[in-house]
Amino acid sequence: MRHQKKINHLGRKSAHRKAMLSNMAASLIIHKRIHTTVAKAKALRIFVEPLITKSKEDTTHSRRMVFGYLQNKEAVTELFREISKKIMERPGGYTRILKTGNRFGDNAEMCLIELVDYNETMLTSRDEGKTKTTRRRRGGVKKKATDIPEKVSETEATPAPVAEKPEE
Repeated sequence: MRHQKKINHLGRKSAHRKAMLSNMAASLIIHKRIHTTVAKAKALRIFVEPLITKSKEDTTHSRRMVFGYLQNKEAVTELFREISKKIMERPGGYTRILKTGNRFGDNAEMCLIELVDYNETMLTSRDEGKTKTTRRRRGGVKKKATDIPEKVSETEATPAPVAEKPEE
């Protein structure tokens, strides 16, 4: 049984797994989204979200702690300079996993993992959704009093019969 075994080892030794997650986290921070398998993305989310939380407090200690995990100066600089300012009010959930189907070669489940505040298409569609009016489920368009035609008298409604000319 798998009691108390929460870490997905991803078929790798611990040193290889730590190096892979470190490289993937640095790529995610620099590029804001990466294409990978679902299992790796779920492991990466567990790895990178505490680092993003640490970046909210910009101190030398937190920078050194994050550098100990990432081992990439550019990624640490980007994390503390750009990303931490965007996610300051967010209480958690900094990444999003979007499944993209299966890989052609080995049929592995593939996905796109991205930082939530950096997907412009999702942000614009969410903002547009707030301004839309709600749609009613039943009935057609309500008619206003000005749209209803006045009651027409019978003489106006039926055309007068046309007199036929007798044939000669």
